[in-house]
Amino acid sequence: MFNFFFSQALDNFPVLLYILAAKTLLLCLGFAAMKMYQSRKAEAALKKQQEQKRLAAAAEHEEKADTDKKED
Repeated sequence: MFNFFFSQALDNFPVLLYILAAKTLLLCLGFAAMKMYQSRKAEAALKKQQEQKRLAAAAEHEEKADTDKKED
């Protein structure tokens, strides 16, 4: 009886290996996609922060130029 189940398990062994390989590949692709998503999100946040700093510096420069003109 045990021999029968063991032989059936060995018959399905290549299929189990293919399933394991496919699962591993899907997990790797999923993690890679998540990493790309996170890096793009972080890059967009950094760009937004730099743009805000640039706009704040430009506004400060304009304000300083306006006060210089008023003093003249």
